[in-house]
Amino acid sequence: MKRKYPDGPKINLPLALLAQMLPRLFRLDPLTFSDGLRKFGDIAHYKFGPLHVYQLNDPSLIRQVLVEEAEKFHKATLVKRAFRPISREGLLTSDGALWKQQRKLMQPAFHQRQLAGYAGLMADAAQTMMDSFADGEIRDIGTSMTKLTLGIVVKSLFGADLPPEASEISRSLVPALDATNRRLNSVVPVPSWVPTPRHLRERRAIAKLDAMLQLLIKARRASTENRDDLLSILLAAVDEESGVRMSDQQLRDEMTILFLAGHDTTASALTWTWYLLSRHPEIELKLSNELDRVLQGRSPCVEDLPKLGYTEMVIREAMRLYPPAPGFAREPVEDVTIGGYEVPRGSVVLVHTWALHHDERFFPDPERFDPERFAPGWEERIPRYAYLPFGGGPRICIGNGFAMMEAKLVLATVSQRWRFALESNEAIRPIQLVTVRPGAPVRMRLERREPASRGSPC
Repeated sequence: MKRKYPDGPKINLPLALLAQMLPRLFRLDPLTFSDGLRKFGDIAHYKFGPLHVYQLNDPSLIRQVLVEEAEKFHKATLVKRAFRPISREGLLTSDGALWKQQRKLMQPAFHQRQLAGYAGLMADAAQTMMDSFADGEIRDIGTSMTKLTLGIVVKSLFGADLPPEASEISRSLVPALDATNRRLNSVVPVPSWVPTPRHLRERRAIAKLDAMLQLLIKARRASTENRDDLLSILLAAVDEESGVRMSDQQLRDEMTILFLAGHDTTASALTWTWYLLSRHPEIELKLSNELDRVLQGRSPCVEDLPKLGYTEMVIREAMRLYPPAPGFAREPVEDVTIGGYEVPRGSVVLVHTWALHHDERFFPDPERFDPERFAPGWEERIPRYAYLPFGGGPRICIGNGFAMMEAKLVLATVSQRWRFALESNEAIRPIQLVTVRPGAPVRMRLERREPASRGSPC
């Protein structure tokens, strides 16, 4: 009996292969493509080379895959192949017993009480960045945010100031992310072991990162000093049942993803936030009023976070419009039924965050920047699995609490004393390079602002 598939686009394979070989000529946009699949209903299907892809556009179906039947799915092989040259066997690409063991060992490092200890260094790093600002200066805010969040993640992970080579490594990893993105979006991906110029650049970047991480891990293992950074916590972590500790290779794999995701996603989120605020001065004014009222000119601390409700609303709405990760994929380990359709084992089940976040069923007038969507009670108004900036289910991003705290503290620290005005009124198009990032430099003029009178420190 012939299998029945959901409706979806028919992809011309020869044309898709040509587009893969000549990307500059075709300029394909995966964000627009996946967004367009919503018109096919709650579940859409298309063939991507040899793969059958099912995109879920309904929160109840997403809940089924991520939560109710999570044990029937693992990370899609397509994603594992794309990321494995960078992450090896880290949380991002592992499954089964290894994933459970690593998640269990790492989870205590991301408990709220532990994260609170990083609030001071986050605000201090933002203050140090502001010390280099000059009134009227024009900067690429994306570059500034990347350097800032890189410094924060290095200090949080390793308890060290940003080494000179870290910024160079961060820049050199852009080609590695480009290679990963090509593997994700190619009809017939070129294996990573093939020595193409792109793969050679990727290998050089990863080798530099590996060298830095291995030095830091070895130095910390040899040290008798008690530290409270994430690396020290992971070095000391022991599985209570098995007595297992992380090997140096496992530490490397996890620290690589924390290093990359810990600064790249937050830098993109903050860059988009300031881009949106600059285009919506009435929202920027409301944000400034909250900061003046709550902080009264002083640096924020962790105790202030519950009082900065509008600040959080602004960040959540920015991450709705420009989610840090455009989507994620699962693969059924057995035949399953989703939305009345039989989905065979080995298929790709795609949750496209970008498409969900721009769906007018869940977010009326979805292209409008409106932080009020996330006013208190938003969890009851918005379906639980329609808003997924950090994923969902057991595999939700382990660093989501860290990222939200960092974004709030940086936005609050900087926006009290500076506003950023876009140099050009021309809209900036987003591009997918693993994360959703601006397709052009976000050049902004720095304008000093006077906050309310300085209040008492925390």
